[in-house]
Amino acid sequence: MLYLHDVWVNWFEGEENGYNVCHFYEWRKDDSVELLDQVPLVKVESALFHYIENELMELPAKLLEEVYQKAYVRKNHERLQLDYCFVVSDGKGILAVDSIGYNIPIRKSRLIPRQEQMVYEMIENAEVHRYDFSYPQDVKKEHHILSPSPYMMSGLTRKERQLKQLLFMALDQLHTTKNAAEIRYWYTEWDPASYQNVQDLEFEEVWNRLFEEAKYGWSDKHEQLCERLVKGQPFFEKLWELEKEPKVN
Repeated sequence: MLYLHDVWVNWFEGEENGYNVCHFYEWRKDDSVELLDQVPLVKVESALFHYIENELMELPAKLLEEVYQKAYVRKNHERLQLDYCFVVSDGKGILAVDSIGYNIPIRKSRLIPRQEQMVYEMIENAEVHRYDFSYPQDVKKEHHILSPSPYMMSGLTRKERQLKQLLFMALDQLHTTKNAAEIRYWYTEWDPASYQNVQDLEFEEVWNRLFEEAKYGWSDKHEQLCERLVKGQPFFEKLWELEKEPKVN
């Protein structure tokens, strides 16, 4: 078993999409960064790496057995043992994982560049550990409005991804109303020149058109629509304010 020492991690909890597990250059001063005193390093096949990175499903039992209580975190000058914590790589991507005692990858983190380089060097000639995991290889992951595909998030900053997910949450809530007049209003806010064109359209057609046009990229137009949609909704407004506050990386 290979081990890393003094590893800085920035845990992102409950993330099923790898694009929300931010790379080092997107870490913020107010993130909770921890120091792993020791953590096992496992080289796996790419299929398993992507499964761990982009799912919240059961980890292979044999993998959990092999890493059990072999990781330690430093907190307040104490060295605390972790049940199922490890760093995994397929030679291309790298991910730290802590299941916090469960059998699914609850917490995930990227590593800092210096430690990523160390991982690549350590596993270059290491044996690939092969584990059985129950995930049909021919089944494509289902993405939807509350779990957008990576293509919709491609090229966006951390802040833009967060605001885009907030916009999608607001659009999803709007979909439940089935209010044709309201969706025509919001579509006109998005595209004022189309006011006349949508007046005779049904709710679903207008909502689908709005979603299709808003789902790729991020612009001032997206941000303005998001801000207006969340106004007056305390939960959404709080999420908006959290992202709009000045952030220091």
